[in-house]
Amino acid sequence: MTPIQDSAKSFQFNFPIPQSVLGPDEFFIIIQKLIIAILIGILIGLEREHSRSKASKIFAGIRTYPLLSMLGFSAALVASITNVWLYGIIFIGYSALITTSYISSAREGRLGGTSEASALLVFILGSLVYWNMILVAAAIAVFTILFLSLKIQLHSFVGKINSEDILAIVKLAIITIIILPLLPNQTIDPLNIFNPRTIWLLVIFVSGIGFVGYILVKYVGKDKGIGLTGFLGGMVSSTAVTFSMSKKSRESELLAGNYAVGVMLASSVMYLRIFIIIVLLNLKFAMYAWLPLIIFGAAGLLISFLLKRKIQSPINEVFELKNPLELRFALLFGLIFGIVIVVSKAAQLYLGTEALYGVSAIAGITSVDAIVLSVIHLLPVSINISTAVAAIIIATASNNVIKIAISLYWGSKEFKKFVLIGLGLLVLISLITLIFYI
Repeated sequence: MTPIQDSAKSFQFNFPIPQSVLGPDEFFIIIQKLIIAILIGILIGLEREHSRSKASKIFAGIRTYPLLSMLGFSAALVASITNVWLYGIIFIGYSALITTSYISSAREGRLGGTSEASALLVFILGSLVYWNMILVAAAIAVFTILFLSLKIQLHSFVGKINSEDILAIVKLAIITIIILPLLPNQTIDPLNIFNPRTIWLLVIFVSGIGFVGYILVKYVGKDKGIGLTGFLGGMVSSTAVTFSMSKKSRESELLAGNYAVGVMLASSVMYLRIFIIIVLLNLKFAMYAWLPLIIFGAAGLLISFLLKRKIQSPINEVFELKNPLELRFALLFGLIFGIVIVVSKAAQLYLGTEALYGVSAIAGITSVDAIVLSVIHLLPVSINISTAVAAIIIATASNNVIKIAISLYWGSKEFKKFVLIGLGLLVLISLITLIFYI
C-alpha cells in the first residue's frame, strides 16, 4: 500500500462520512436542496434590502441572508454526519451572535428586531430544507416575506382596530382554548346528531369567516363608499348591514338610494359567503349547490348595478358594524345552530321533508348559516342533495323577506321602495328556482 493510500485510509477513518453522501445521486440531491436554501435566503434578503431607506443601516441584506440560510443548511448537514447535539450548539452560538447584534443596535437607538428575528428564521429554514421539509420551509418563507413587506399596511390596520375588537378576539380565544377541550366529542341526544365539540368548532369557523369580512369592512371599505362597505359587509352579516343601513337612511334622506344599493350588494355577497362555507366543509356538495347560489348572487349584483345607475348621489358616508367575534354573538349562534340541527333532524325523521323546509324557513329568519351548517351535517345519511339545496334556497329567501321587513319598519320612504323592489325580485327568483329542487 502506497503512502498516499495510507493517508486516504487514515483520513476516511478519522472523519467518517457516510458513503451515501458521497454517491453521485445523493450529492446531486444535496446540491439541489442547497440551491433551494440559497434562494429562500435571497428572497428574504431582497425584501430586507428593498424595504430599508437609503440612509439607514440594516443587520443583513441581499448577501447576508443567503449566507445565513447556508449556515443553517450546513449546520444540519454536519450534525447529521457527526452528532445531533452539534446542531443545538451551533444554533445557540448563532442565537447569541444575533442577540449581541440586537443589543448593540438598541444601544444606538435602533429599536425593533425584525431583521434579527428574520435572521434566526432564515437559519432554521435552511435547516428545514436539508431535513427534506422543503414545502414547509417554502411556505414559511412566503409568509415571512408577506409580513415583512406589509409593514405599513399592518401598522395601519392595527391603528383601525380598537380595544373592543381586541377584547372580543381575546375573550373568544380564551373561551375556545378553555372550553373546546372540555366539550364531549360525541353525540349526547337521542337522535345521535348533537355533538357539542363539533358544533362549537363550526361556531368558531363561521365566526372566523365573519371576522374576515369585518376586517375587510374596517380596513378596506372604510371611507371608500357605502356600496363597497355594503359589499364587504355581506361577508359579516347581510341582515346586520340591512338593519344598520335602514336606520341610516332615515338620518340621511339624500343617501337613501345609496344605502339601498349597499343592502342589495350585501345580500348578493351572502350567497358567496354560503358557497365558501360549503366549499370548505363539503366540496362534493358544493359541486351541486353552486348553480343556484351563482344565479342568485349574479341576479343580486345585476339589480344592484341597475339601482346604482338610477341613483346619482356623489355623497358617501361610513357606518360601523359590530365585531362578529363577540362572545355573546358566538354563544347565541351556537345555541341557534344546536337547536336548528336537532329540530331539522327530528322534523325530517318524524314529519317528512316538508317539515324540514318549514324549519329552514324559520331558521332563515335568524341565521342562514345555521341551516347551511345543519344540512351539511345531515348529508348524506339523513337527507339527499336536492333536499339540502332546497332547504338552503328556502332559508335565503326567508332571510331576504326578513330584510324587507326590517327595511319597511326602519327605512326611509325611498329606501323602502328600492329595497322592496330589489330583494322582492331576489325572493321571486329564489321561489322559481326552488321548483327544480323540490
